[in-house]
Formats: sequence, C-alpha cells, structure tokens
Amino acid sequence: MKILQLHNKVPYPPKDGGAIGVWNFTLEFAKQEHQITLMAMNTKKHYCEIQNIPKEITDVIKIIAVDVDAPVTFLGAFKNLLFSSKPYNAQRFILKSYRNKLEELLLKEEFDVIQLEGLYMCPYISTIRKYSKALISFKAHNVEHEIWIRVAANETSLVRRNYLKILSKRIKRMEVEVMNKYDVLITFTERDARLFNSIGNNKPYYIAPVGIDTSLLTPKRLNIKFPSVFYIGALDWAPNQEGLMWFIRNVWINLQVKFPDLKLEVAGRNAPDWFVKTLREPNILYHGEIADAYNFINSHAVMLVPLLSGSGMRIKIVEGLALGKTIVTTSIGTEGIGTTHNINILIADTAEQYQKQVEKVLTDKPFFDSIGTNAIKYIKQNFDIKHITKTLVKFWTKHLP
Repeated sequence: MKILQLHNKVPYPPKDGGAIGVWNFTLEFAKQEHQITLMAMNTKKHYCEIQNIPKEITDVIKIIAVDVDAPVTFLGAFKNLLFSSKPYNAQRFILKSYRNKLEELLLKEEFDVIQLEGLYMCPYISTIRKYSKALISFKAHNVEHEIWIRVAANETSLVRRNYLKILSKRIKRMEVEVMNKYDVLITFTERDARLFNSIGNNKPYYIAPVGIDTSLLTPKRLNIKFPSVFYIGALDWAPNQEGLMWFIRNVWINLQVKFPDLKLEVAGRNAPDWFVKTLREPNILYHGEIADAYNFINSHAVMLVPLLSGSGMRIKIVEGLALGKTIVTTSIGTEGIGTTHNINILIADTAEQYQKQVEKVLTDKPFFDSIGTNAIKYIKQNFDIKHITKTLVKFWTKHLP
C-alpha cells in the first residue's frame, strides 16, 4: 500500500508525545513493507536537519521536509483575535508554500491512503480532493477543543481565561466544519471517537492507540534510584505546564515536609524562560532537554504525570508503563489507556489524594515493585505496534475507493 502522511512538524527525533504518536506508525508501516512518504512542515521551532536522519531510515521512508515559518507571537495571536475567525493554532499552519509542495507531489505520485496527522492538516483536504483519488484518513490526535476548554477552566487570569474560551470555541467550530470532509476517522481512544460522533461524525472510524515496539523499550529496574520522583514531558505544551505547576504549588510543598531530602527531577524540551524561572526552587532539579529520555526514566522511581487538562492519549504514560514505571497521574492522564488504579498505575484527582499516593509508593517498596511489574505486562498485552498497524491497514483496505 502507498501511504502519504501529512504533519505540521517533522516527527524526528521522536522526543515528544505528538512526534512519537506519528513516528511509531511511520516506522511500522515501513517495516511491514508499505511504501511510505512523510511530508512535514519543517518549522524553526522544531527544525530537523533531514540529512542527519540515519540512512537506514531514509532508505525505506521518503521524507519531504518543507521549510516554513510558523512562529508563535503575541502580535500574531492579537491580530488573529481581532481579524480572523480561525483559531490561531490552525491559522499558523495554513501556508501557501506547503500547499504548493503538496500539489507538486500529488501531480507526480498516486497514493492509496493520505493520512492527515491532526486537525491542523485538515485545511489541505480540498487540495487533496483536487489532485488525488486517495482515501483521506483524518487521524485526530486529540479532541482539540476539549483541551482548551479544560485549560481555560483551570486558568486563574481572567484575561487569559477569556482568550482561551474564545480559542476553544473557534477550534470546536473548525472541528465541526471539517467533519465528514475526510473519508475515515482514526482516533487514539474510544472516548475521543464518541466525542467526534457526538458533534457530527458519520464516517467510518477506527480506534488505533499509540503502539509501542516493546523490543526497543527495555525496563531496567535493578538500578533504580529509590526513593525518587521525576517528571518528563514537552514543556512548551500548556497542559504540561499547568499540571506541573499545580503539583509544585499544591503537592510538592507538602511532600517536602515529610521527605526533606527528596528531589523533584524535571526534564523536558522547549520550556519558555518564564517557566524555567518557576522551577528555580530548593530541591527541584531542572535538566532541560536530555539526550536519552529512556535512560532518564529507567534510572528514577516514581513518574509523575499530574494532568488537569488535555485530550487523546498520553504517550509518555504508555512509554513509562512499558518501562515498568510506577506512575502517579490523574483520571485525565489515564483516559484511553485503560489502566487500573492500584494494579498497574496510581490515580489521584485532588492535591490531597495525589500526595497520599506519592507517599504510599515512596514508603512501600514491595507495592512500588508490584505496580511497575504489572505495568510492563499490561503494555505488552494491549499496545503492540505490529498488531495495531496491521489492523489499521485492514480497516483502510476495507474502505479504499
């Protein structure tokens, strides 16, 4: 099968959840001997030197990187608020240069399936319809408007909260406008599929969770620093910033009383300067972007994922479980993953509950070990990338024009 993936950033190296959710499938398509082309915007923020991607990858995956300028600026957001009805998140990625490259590609090559990786690639559906007969597959990484509704609900600044409410309404309107212009809908979770159906989707849909190649994720539980707590995630993503700040202000301050020598180790890329300053507190160690995320995860004990907003599936949680981490998260954090509290994960939705769960796992090593062991088993049974990819291709084949 000839597959074209369209994405608003080059998902290599796969260091954040969004990139991992695309790249894992890209690699597996190639491994299963499909002809795969990835055409992605190469933004200044996430710039990738394509020539640095290993040859064994580019030999089997055709990567077309389109250099674009899609900056996030206060002036750009302000102008968008006043003079556009489109969400700023989407308008930044509606680019003539990318559309022209897509036209050129579709005039030269035919594809069986063209997958739109996320809502912000949907403005290119009209171009695809004009130049291609391929099946258009919209993979909704999240229900985007839900993320921003949740972020707005937790925002303390009145001005920012009102802006986020406007943004969430515009994003929902966009989601409704693109509804059913694609041929099939792919979601990471059953819950997201239900939400899309509730706002109008009547196209065939398929749930394809983020798969993991467990042969590449090796748990190393013998050299764990215990007790220890850590956080890892993309720190330019609003829900991650919000959740970590909530934890520091409402949970960490109390944990420090009981565990005065405990360090909170934080790793993550693209943290803005203002956020880095908030991490400059006693017993908080900020590492920035780290070269080997898996080694960092493997060497620490308790993984903290205090998500208060967001949608879709938290890929870092899936990876953490695969590495045998004992994870403390929220109900939002576990959406779509299907884990069970006190069996393979710990779930807490208030500051008091969160503190209690962290204290419990830091003071009960056998319990800590059992959660991590069960986590590994759960991922192996439910998130195998080979099986998920094969069933996705079967679904596409069934609906080819």
